[in-house]
Amino acid sequence: MQLRLWQIDAFAARPLQGNPAGVVPLTAWLEPGLMQAIARENNLSETAFLVQTAAGRYDLRWFTPGGEVDLCGHATLASAWLLFEDLDKTLDRVTFTTRSGELIVTRGTDGLTMSLPADRPEAFVAPAGFAEDIGAALGVAPPKELHLARYLLGLWDDPKVIRGIRDCGEIAGVLRRQHLWGMAVTAPGDAGYDFVSRFFAPDKGVPEDPVTGSAHCILTPFWAQRLGKKTMTARQVSPRGGDLTVTDDGSRTMITGTCALYLEGEIWV
Repeated sequence: MQLRLWQIDAFAARPLQGNPAGVVPLTAWLEPGLMQAIARENNLSETAFLVQTAAGRYDLRWFTPGGEVDLCGHATLASAWLLFEDLDKTLDRVTFTTRSGELIVTRGTDGLTMSLPADRPEAFVAPAGFAEDIGAALGVAPPKELHLARYLLGLWDDPKVIRGIRDCGEIAGVLRRQHLWGMAVTAPGDAGYDFVSRFFAPDKGVPEDPVTGSAHCILTPFWAQRLGKKTMTARQVSPRGGDLTVTDDGSRTMITGTCALYLEGEIWV
């Protein structure tokens, strides 16, 4: 079987920045095991698969190297970019049906804007020593606060702490003890940003995700309340890094970014 594959850098102004996503358009769904094998072979944070169901409407699924996930922002942005720029240039709006409901992406002069479900975190009452173990696993001081939504969220006061994390290899075991698989770490912004963050999901085959749309569904309402701002500029300070403009819109999180094409090819499976 021969399939087309694009690799698109999301939240990037040019190739080799932001978060790379594989995008594979299909005419009908493949067996989940085959889609998982393709994602594992691509070895990207996510590979997106999409099937058209009507004009401007697609079913969309995302797979990390380690499994299917319920929500992925950067691969949604990349999928919409591919439709707008190549597969259906007449579109300025696309609706994706996903495991997280309907996600709408629109094209504007400042990039692509996604409407994703907001995920408001609540304070996490950690067992004794848990915050210290997180700090030790990341090689930094313990977080000042912990919150929980789809992922665990750790707060530090200094953006230099977030930028300075060099090794996240031990965080999987710490999270696993609380039946968690993903963690966002964040601090107030520097260099003109409202906040900075990083994201780790080693149990999904993603030791560190370069730029994470779904994490900003948690970070956006969290920081909107703290800063008293509705729209903010964010920087995910992974080694690749990426910029996002985010808006707290009640039950939805609006995320705007740009994409760059890195690779177009064919695969045989």
